[in-house]
Amino acid sequence: MATRESSLLGAKVRALRRQRNMSQVQLAERLAISASYLNLIEHNRRAMPAPLLIKIAEIFDVDLRALSAEHDARTVADLMEVFGDPIFEQDDVTTAEVRDLAAHAPTAARGVLKLYHAFRESREAADNLAMKLSGRGDLTGVDASRLPTEEVSDLVQRHMNHFPEMEEGAEALWREAQLGGDDMQQRLEHRLERDHGIQVQMQRPADMGDAVRRFDPEKRILHLSEVLRRGSRNFQLAYQIGLERQAAALDRYASDPQLTSDSARALTRVVLANYFASAVLMPYAPFAEAARQERYDIDLLGHRFRTSFEQVCHRLTALRRPGAEGVPFHFVRVDLAGNISKRFSASGLRFARFSGACPRWTLFQCFLTPGMFRTQLSQMPDGTSYFWVARTVQKEGGGYHAPRTLLAVAIGCEVSHARKLVYADGVDLDSREAVVPVGLTCRLCERTDCEQRAFPPIQHPLKVQENVRGVSFFAPVGER
Repeated sequence: MATRESSLLGAKVRALRRQRNMSQVQLAERLAISASYLNLIEHNRRAMPAPLLIKIAEIFDVDLRALSAEHDARTVADLMEVFGDPIFEQDDVTTAEVRDLAAHAPTAARGVLKLYHAFRESREAADNLAMKLSGRGDLTGVDASRLPTEEVSDLVQRHMNHFPEMEEGAEALWREAQLGGDDMQQRLEHRLERDHGIQVQMQRPADMGDAVRRFDPEKRILHLSEVLRRGSRNFQLAYQIGLERQAAALDRYASDPQLTSDSARALTRVVLANYFASAVLMPYAPFAEAARQERYDIDLLGHRFRTSFEQVCHRLTALRRPGAEGVPFHFVRVDLAGNISKRFSASGLRFARFSGACPRWTLFQCFLTPGMFRTQLSQMPDGTSYFWVARTVQKEGGGYHAPRTLLAVAIGCEVSHARKLVYADGVDLDSREAVVPVGLTCRLCERTDCEQRAFPPIQHPLKVQENVRGVSFFAPVGER
């Protein structure tokens, strides 16, 4: 009998075959199986053997990750958020229907997501135009970087934030340049000049304008601002080396067919060059061992590798090398307005794509106590519990008059991994009283007794009672 996952695979194989206008007989011949056996697989009556799955991925030129249950779960989560939009208020779309759409009509599911992207952009453009015409604001329209940012975020998630070519290139640079000493900056500068003909010049902040790094490709000069501390200088030097040494690998990743614009492709190169720089400053094996020994103490790791709090958190999420994995973390960064500017999850926690986040996450409480660590034991509506570590970070400024940007950064993991973290010392991870009930977003969260709810859940229709008030406007109350 086929399992739920194998039945999803059968539907995907059928969809891929039909997209290529291929008959069952033609595909069966290429797979070296009978057409009747293929028919049983496509109709969920036979499980999918691993060797056959690999052949199918090769024939249709798709990543095996695209055939995984994890990929389906992300699509379902995105679709549930789409149908959580108020425009579907009168439509009783169930989770089962959404799962069927993602499993049996993956192309249509992607089409729904694309249409919703376009709908949101059009709605935002219309709102901005209306505000301009009414004189209530001088807006420039929709942020064109939003969609490329989403595409690159998806690419990082598909690769589970682990890029072996970047890791191997960073390790090779570490060995060749002998970067283990205190003179890393000098050695990186020497490599830039010797291997790539690039000279490094430090500049006054006034001469750099709003930039902290500026490269002149014609003169082959890399300008760095004096406001950069030593660790940040090393990071920018390693970033430039990454652009030069890893150009072929960056081009391959940037040619991913799911990147649909030049902006997305350029952003991919930037993100992966940053990844390379992090791998240079925090080489995989030494960093992973230090993380394990120090029980993921972010400050201690930052001191040892001369990197920032946020850089260490980023690097911790990248410890996914087979056989040498670290704790599977999720990572998120928000600003004072609650906008999520970075996100990644290896823990299984899902982040909203089209809307905000749960205000009960300790991440948002960090702004009340800047610079202090905050921890939280939380539980999602499905019963999964997570342990969070969060703190505010402040971006480097150029002087007294330079603006200060305050952000909140958090990493977390499933509670089963929490004892590996120094931050869980003294925390009763089994205490029901210590658990904070949280959700993904208000529209997708089923908790109707939340005093911080901002919108009604899609699972329950809004019922307004003018004579009774619950813990929030949207919380139902019983009648007496």
